[in-house]
Order: sequence, then structure tokens, then C-alpha cells
Amino acid sequence: MSGLGDEQLDELELMVAELLDKPWEKGTGRPRELSLREALIVACGYSRNNITEEIWAEIFDVDQSTISRYITFLTPLVDVATEEFRPSAEDSAEATRSAIALVDGTLWPCWSWDGESKLWSGKYKTTGHGSLIVTNLQGRVTFVSDPVTGNQHDMAKLKGSDVEMILKQAGGVLGDKGFIGTDYITTPIRKPECRKLLQWEHNWNNQVSSFRAPVERAVANLKTWRILFTDYRRPLKTFRSSFRAAIGLYFFKESFA
Repeated sequence: MSGLGDEQLDELELMVAELLDKPWEKGTGRPRELSLREALIVACGYSRNNITEEIWAEIFDVDQSTISRYITFLTPLVDVATEEFRPSAEDSAEATRSAIALVDGTLWPCWSWDGESKLWSGKYKTTGHGSLIVTNLQGRVTFVSDPVTGNQHDMAKLKGSDVEMILKQAGGVLGDKGFIGTDYITTPIRKPECRKLLQWEHNWNNQVSSFRAPVERAVANLKTWRILFTDYRRPLKTFRSSFRAAIGLYFFKESFA
């Protein structure tokens, strides 16, 4: 349910326990409704499956408020515990240096909160936050940018960002049509308004798309953490910590491969 294996859950439990101000089980007073391991299964499983707190409450036979309290408390700790597994911009730039890189933009959807019009993405026709993902030719994710409001298109996310710094040190970069306009990213050819694409242009676009397939698969793998794929329901102020925790868990799990 947590998305982690037993060994991975053991390691995460140790890391989170070290971050606690007080032991999870004090030995006196009212005992916790769930053990630390069970509470971590809930917090990580919420990121993995994004099922409602009511269902988690039924699974563990506790109140929904208990589930909500543990998710709220433990998610920031998972964020901190997995920080070392999330590649930094510097590490990613070094891994990408002189190699071929793939880049793609994506949206992490969320509810439509009143007064948050900047979350609307015209490209995806829904609300959410956007990031850029960088991979190598084999589809291994080397960097995930911090989320920004959904109204920012890929070029806006790229300009002056860590991703731009990373890609400019690569030996070559392949991207989709959202990156047309850069002088260092190879993209498909956009259809002119005055004519259809020529056959060689179709062939070129097919070739670029085939090379870009690994980054699209990588984005899909990231979104197996369903909190990144289905609408985010918790308070908007908690999104960044939940996002970092989910991305951290992805790389934490990858580190065991």
C-alpha cells in the first residue's frame, strides 16, 4: 500500500524516527492509534495511491481525523528524510554534461481553488502546477524542477531556471514543440499556417518523437505516485511539501534498484 518494499520501508522508518523530537511511542500516557510504521504506510500510501482519508481510516479501523493528522504530520518529515535522494541542479548538470538530454513539461493537477486563477493551464485545460523533467536517452530521470503555477508554459518555466542551466551544459537536447524558440533544443517542426508539412518534415518529426519517447515514459513512471497524477485535494499550502515528498520517495525507491 505504501509503494515501498519492506527493506525500503524499514530504512525510511529509521530516517523519519531520527527526525522526531520525541519517540513515537513514549511508553506512558495514551498510546498512538497507529505505530510509526503503520502511519508511514498511510502517509506514503496516500502519495502512492491518492485514495481518500476515509478509506485509509476504514483500512486501519481508526477515525478519519487520525489519518488526516498523521498525513499532515509525517509528510513534511518524509520530505526532509528523502531530500538527499532528490538530485540537485548541480548533480544533474554534472550527470548531463556533454551527454544527450531529453526534456519535457508536465502538469501535476489539483482542485480549482477559489481565487487561484493562476493554477489554470490553457494547454491541459485544467488546474495544477507545472514542472520540467530532464532525463537521459535511457529515460533515467536526472532532474525534476520545483512546481510553478499551471498558467506558465514550458518556455516560461525554462527561462532563467535550473533546468536551463542543466540543458545548456548538455551535449544536445531534444524537446517537444513547447520548446520551439530556443537555439539549443532540437524540436519537431511546427506546421506552417500556409501549407501542410512536407514529407521530410513529417519524417523529421517522427524521428524526434521516437528519440523523445523515454522522457514521456519517465513522466508516466513519476505519476505512478498518483498524488502527482490525480487532483490534489489537501490544502493548497501543503502541496509543495507533498510534491517534494512524492518526488523524494520516487528517487528513494530508485536508489534500491
